[in-house]
Amino acid sequence: MANGTSGGSGRQSGLQRPVQPSSELAAITGSDPLPRSQVVSKMWDYIRTNNLQNPQNKREILADEKLQKVFGTDRVSMFEMNKHLSRHLS
Repeated sequence: MANGTSGGSGRQSGLQRPVQPSSELAAITGSDPLPRSQVVSKMWDYIRTNNLQNPQNKREILADEKLQKVFGTDRVSMFEMNKHLSRHLS
């Protein structure tokens, strides 16, 4: 307890707790359990690498074949992405 914190460090919650991606999501993030924050980060890396943001509206994601399996549609707003991701995490 060098920094003055005490107990409870064995439990992780929220964005830090590892979650298991579905097979559809694992095609993008990998199959290992990851914290939600890392899942979102890997999604944005994939979106940027594959140039999947709408050039006229950067808040809109244009889904390729892999993202369509996760989102269930061909385009979503960046604000809707987390809702779609939560269905693929356990």
